[in-house]
Amino acid sequence: MATNWHRRDVMTMAGAAALVGIDGHALAATPPDLVIKGGRVIDPSRKIDATLDIAVSRGRIIALRPSIAPGKAKTLDTTGKIVVPGLIDIHTHATVDPTSSALMLADGVTGWIETGWQGAETVESGVAAVKASPQKAALLLNIGRKGVMIGTGETMDLSLADVPAARAAIAAHRDVVVGVKARLSRNITGDHDLEVLRRAQEATRPFGIPLMIHIGQTYTPAGKLFELLKPGDIVTHMFAPPPNAIIDADGKLIPEALSARQRGILFDWGHGTRGHITWDVVDRCVQQGFLPDTLSTDWTLGGAKLDINMPTIMSDMLSFGVPLDQVVAMATINAARAFPLFKGRGTLAPGAVADIAVLELRDGIFDLIDNANGKRPATQKLFATATVLGGKLASPV
Repeated sequence: MATNWHRRDVMTMAGAAALVGIDGHALAATPPDLVIKGGRVIDPSRKIDATLDIAVSRGRIIALRPSIAPGKAKTLDTTGKIVVPGLIDIHTHATVDPTSSALMLADGVTGWIETGWQGAETVESGVAAVKASPQKAALLLNIGRKGVMIGTGETMDLSLADVPAARAAIAAHRDVVVGVKARLSRNITGDHDLEVLRRAQEATRPFGIPLMIHIGQTYTPAGKLFELLKPGDIVTHMFAPPPNAIIDADGKLIPEALSARQRGILFDWGHGTRGHITWDVVDRCVQQGFLPDTLSTDWTLGGAKLDINMPTIMSDMLSFGVPLDQVVAMATINAARAFPLFKGRGTLAPGAVADIAVLELRDGIFDLIDNANGKRPATQKLFATATVLGGKLASPV
């Protein structure tokens, strides 16, 4: 297994102190109402990895320093823990059950995207769920007019890939709908996945919004699908097994995946529960240096019961030898940059909204599970221990 990763430079404690000391004037001018003390702060957006305190006031981060006197502020002791920007899950089905937001919040998730459960005819339920969420959230509209159709396939009938209906739904809910989703597996589209993809892209065009495509078990080779993507579009379930995957029958990365990335196409983990990821595909891609841009769960309540959550997905990536700061970037700043909705999030910079996840990296013997019930042994695993949302301790209460 390849583990000799190029590590980006990160701040030492002394270097971080020099960088963040300039924030002291804000600390003097605005007393904090929350101080997070003693944790290992990892913020890839600023290349910080150091033991620091974080001061929060009125919902925003005001300072990071080696030591901050809390005064009358509430304190959160994170000694021995890892403090990172709030996690952002860009592939969920969190609108399906109203308990999802709270469960995800307990996992350190402070922002999420619903990816296509609703289509033009069912969008109202998704909009309501997004607006009810305590986290920053939005949805991708399914190009299938009726949304996900379990057991049938929402675009098996090509007439349901309805561009005018999709455009009308996007226009009506432009504050909530931030992209389009096309599920392209053969049991969803039949043999016309390319046409479904073309129509989904047509739906995005007037609005300049991204398209997310779900690959795996498609009729058309993945490389042909990638040719229809534009910069900023997202390929999810990137580690789905062959045929028609991002690796060929010999386990080699297809050249179209590399060229797509060079054109600005993003590749997303999208764990899920059915046919979306196997450890051998991940291993082949890691060996060839092709890592995800973003990590995501494909959240469902059923998946959550199988331990499919953001800290576990991050642990999966760690188990392949990827450095912790790169893994944190995939779950924070990289995800934030994928959608303008999350501008200013995914960072611990002073002035940013105080969305913060506190994680614990535990030693032990853990089995990490793929979609084929393959077990990958690991000696470390991340767990969420606290979440701060908008400057308030949201989990545990």
